[in-house]
Amino acid sequence: MDFLAKIPKEEIIARITLLQTQLRYQSLSAALLTQNVDIFYYTGSMQNGLLYVPQTGEPIFYVKKSVVRAKEESKVKVEPLGRRRTLGERMIETFGKPVSIGLELDVLPYQLAVRYQNMLQAQIVDLSPVIRHQRSIKSEYEQTQIEEAAKLVDQVIQLLPTWISTDLTEVELAAKIEYYLRVNGNINLNRMRGYNQELSLGMITSGAAAATPTYFDGPAGGLGLTVASPQGASQKKLAKNEPILLDFSTVVEGYMIDQTRMAVIGSLDSDLEQAYQVSQHILREVEKIGVPGTPCENLYLHALKMVKESGLQDYFMGFGDDQAKFLGHGVGLEIDELPILANGFKQPLQENMVIAIEPKFTFPDRGVIGIENTYVVKKEGLKSLSISNEDILKIGE
Repeated sequence: MDFLAKIPKEEIIARITLLQTQLRYQSLSAALLTQNVDIFYYTGSMQNGLLYVPQTGEPIFYVKKSVVRAKEESKVKVEPLGRRRTLGERMIETFGKPVSIGLELDVLPYQLAVRYQNMLQAQIVDLSPVIRHQRSIKSEYEQTQIEEAAKLVDQVIQLLPTWISTDLTEVELAAKIEYYLRVNGNINLNRMRGYNQELSLGMITSGAAAATPTYFDGPAGGLGLTVASPQGASQKKLAKNEPILLDFSTVVEGYMIDQTRMAVIGSLDSDLEQAYQVSQHILREVEKIGVPGTPCENLYLHALKMVKESGLQDYFMGFGDDQAKFLGHGVGLEIDELPILANGFKQPLQENMVIAIEPKFTFPDRGVIGIENTYVVKKEGLKSLSISNEDILKIGE
């Protein structure tokens, strides 16, 4: 397993230290973390278990499987989970009886929350806002992984003109992209925290199929391959003179880049070209105002103002009842992290937050037009981590 990269120990120590500071601030005895992504964030291992983080002192990662691998990967102490019936007693013997304990109540099933409460006989408190806010601010190490993911996505963008043709279906194009990313290290999982939200590669779809509404909480839908997964690429053939939406991400060491570019075989109608220019203009404007201290909703509200001035408000981020009510979202280990750029989210931007911003327009029976870059918040404004050329890929046939 030596060929697998590992998270630097100092990263994990810094994360645990900050979490324990928050536990003390909120007068919580400990945190008991169960979700695999949060466990990975605080241990460096994705093995199956529970992470107990006391207010002070050394955490313990209680592992069900695989203990052997967890001991090699984890930067915190590992112990076998053993019998769940006696686990609470062991925790209390090691750390003392907790008065209150923080759990990830946004993702933890109710039945398990009750079990852990009974196991430790402690008051439970939702710790997910604290964890999600901490994870929203990315270290230099985390930003580097996202930058590496951006390089991999850009390799695909540069290859697309040699792949795209009317001989391909949407899913065949998606498979080419997926294969290239997969053999170059993509884990093929776009992890999401949102309940019942699923995503693999992204949205590789075209023309009217791209404008098909779906359950997915985003501006683009896609026909999909089946009603069991009604989103993304379908068996529809790519056709001339219709927009091809290339909204996909890739993952490096767990961290993802989220990016959208457009392509067309031939040319787009002038009004669709104009909509794309509006999308780019929105990005340029929010890049300037996205400085630390700016309320998140300001970026969304500013985009809405620009959209209304362009006369495209009916198509912004979806159409009709299926319009999405946001401009962007945090991205990192999960694709739906904090912050959220939407009305009512008054949380100020902080330096080193990483956000995907995606102004898009959905035209029924015609397609989806737009762009998306992933940014890091810096003192002078938003710095793009996406490096791909923003021009529409125009393929002649």
